[in-house]
Amino acid sequence: MVNRMLAVACLGALIVGAAHAADPTAGKPLYGAWGFDQSGADTHTKPGNDFFRYANGTWLDHTPIPADKPAVSLRLAMSDLTEQRLHDIMEAAANGHEPATTLEGKVGAFYQSFMDSAHIDALGAKPIAPQLDAVRHATTRDAQAALMGRTNTDFEGSLFSVNFDIDLKDTKRYTVYLSQAGLGLPDRDYYLKPEFAKQKAAYQAYVTRLLTLAGWPQPDAAAKDVVAFETAIALANLSKVEQRDPVAMYNPMSLAELEKLAPGFAWKDFLKASQLGDLNNVVVMEKPAFPKLTALYAKTPVGTIQAWQAARIADDAAYYLSQPFQDAYFEMHNKTLAGQQQIEARWKRGVHAVSGGDCGVNDRLSCFGNLGWGVGQLYTAKYFPASSKAKIEELVANLKAAYRVRIEKLDWMGPQTRQEALRKLDTYTIKVGYPDHPRDYSNVAMRNDDLTGNVLRAAQADWSFYVNRLHGPVDRSDWTMTPQTNDAYNGSLRDIVFPAAILQPPMFDPNADPAINYGAIGGVIGHELTHGFDDEGRKIDADGALRDWWAPADAKAFDERAKKLGAQYDAFEPLPGVHINGDLTMGENIADLGGLTLALDAYRASLHGKPAPVIDGLTGDQRVFLGWAQAWRGKLTDDAIRRQVTSDPHSPRTFRVNGPVRNIDGWYQAFDVQSGDKLYLDSKDRVRIW
Repeated sequence: MVNRMLAVACLGALIVGAAHAADPTAGKPLYGAWGFDQSGADTHTKPGNDFFRYANGTWLDHTPIPADKPAVSLRLAMSDLTEQRLHDIMEAAANGHEPATTLEGKVGAFYQSFMDSAHIDALGAKPIAPQLDAVRHATTRDAQAALMGRTNTDFEGSLFSVNFDIDLKDTKRYTVYLSQAGLGLPDRDYYLKPEFAKQKAAYQAYVTRLLTLAGWPQPDAAAKDVVAFETAIALANLSKVEQRDPVAMYNPMSLAELEKLAPGFAWKDFLKASQLGDLNNVVVMEKPAFPKLTALYAKTPVGTIQAWQAARIADDAAYYLSQPFQDAYFEMHNKTLAGQQQIEARWKRGVHAVSGGDCGVNDRLSCFGNLGWGVGQLYTAKYFPASSKAKIEELVANLKAAYRVRIEKLDWMGPQTRQEALRKLDTYTIKVGYPDHPRDYSNVAMRNDDLTGNVLRAAQADWSFYVNRLHGPVDRSDWTMTPQTNDAYNGSLRDIVFPAAILQPPMFDPNADPAINYGAIGGVIGHELTHGFDDEGRKIDADGALRDWWAPADAKAFDERAKKLGAQYDAFEPLPGVHINGDLTMGENIADLGGLTLALDAYRASLHGKPAPVIDGLTGDQRVFLGWAQAWRGKLTDDAIRRQVTSDPHSPRTFRVNGPVRNIDGWYQAFDVQSGDKLYLDSKDRVRIW
């Protein structure tokens, strides 16, 4: 469970959608005759008015969101295909004869334990009885603080999270980062803003339901106290926009200094329970929040803290408990907060429980208590072709070359900053498919009749992996995203990682027209490359250290351009009265603009001076833009959009297309966009960063 406080630069957490199967040996693209599904476009819409709809409108009009999903898209279809493949792997493992001492046997036993719903339902709340008893017997705040230290290995919640990452001031070693936590809703705004009053009320009812199922006394009154406590936590916490400043988020201090900064909390007991009892130094992230949180803790009645912890335990464990718990969890997290109308089939939930997902997203289910790295070994052994790895590495080389050319020619960057930028670009390592070194699960016991035990044993194994290497050398080959994750990221190791699962259509199709691949996966590669130079990434130097290596004039020029881009996104309105937060989404918006710009340059360079072929009347440049637009083809429920705009640093998909293209001169030329078109920007108003 690595923090990646500055390094997470992924494309966005993905939700499963409708799937298609692709055969890379068939010789035909999955979508359309050359990689783009023209039947899904809406050519009645002018590209200059709404390019997202021009590329995707007919598909949007005729593709409903499934009842068991909060979204549907081509990109999400990739996840569905991966999910089906993982299902096949787990079914074979569960029905095979491998002993539970082998990796296949462990995966099979874990999956079997989730699928045995009759046994799970018969247990009711018994699997969390030990945790609830511990909460009841922890009658002091110090004892409760110790319970919070178990949050990475058990179901307990905490006011503070503990994670590991590279020390940004000493990049040859790891360090421990402490950050604010404690909320059950996705963001502090859900507690504090009136537009989320309905969700907050539903959450209080959900807490009541959980405490009732858990056998907690006076659940109605306790739930009221819990939500009031979390509202006070929300008031103390920094906003997600404030958390985007890496300099402000890096505050190294000794344990004595931490105790002085944030008194009233048993830090030593907390760290000891986190298996970090010998720790003397930490990095505090949201420093202004810490004294507020410990002051709140010191004055909150122990009974309220106990009820809050009981609710956190029930919420974190609900996914693995009896049907009433799972139904309550679905109604709150999936239906109320995301607009999903129907719970997924049990086998799909089982696949997610065993496989996990991207630990970079704020989703405990994705990065807690699973065999994700082991499942990744089984997945890539069966489904990841070496040919895809070679083609992606070639694309990456072309995108890096295009980026180098752009940096060398930037009219707003001075020679000193330019030299450092080029040096940083050269340090990037590209990782494709899967890690070089498999994770060792030989000492992790899995049973087919003990689901919550499997979850906790897997969580302990994962946590031990990071604790045991804390004082060792930094592993440059490390990954923080499993191979079966449909995403990509720019890491704190100055690495750009493309897991196997993202290398599928429409992101990458080995049989598609190269222009489509450049627009889609090329845009993704460029997106990740530019993250190292966005408003956060530019504060990290070529050695991976937190250092201001920009000349003041260059930094000012960059900030002016970034602010201009932020204002454009602030004006976008995904739903009536709901605007994108240009500050929250700044890094991702810059990366989208930079990525698509680089993809176009790299495609042109790949032609080696020859004219691009015209296919179905479409030029090469047009197909690059259409490849990017198709990669984001999809839609979300209104509730999912509200949640995304509030808590996600990625803009909704419509604006991941319309936002970048209107700032790229080549798009205007490719589609003859003129003054008067809705997306038109005068040349002087277009933002050009990379």
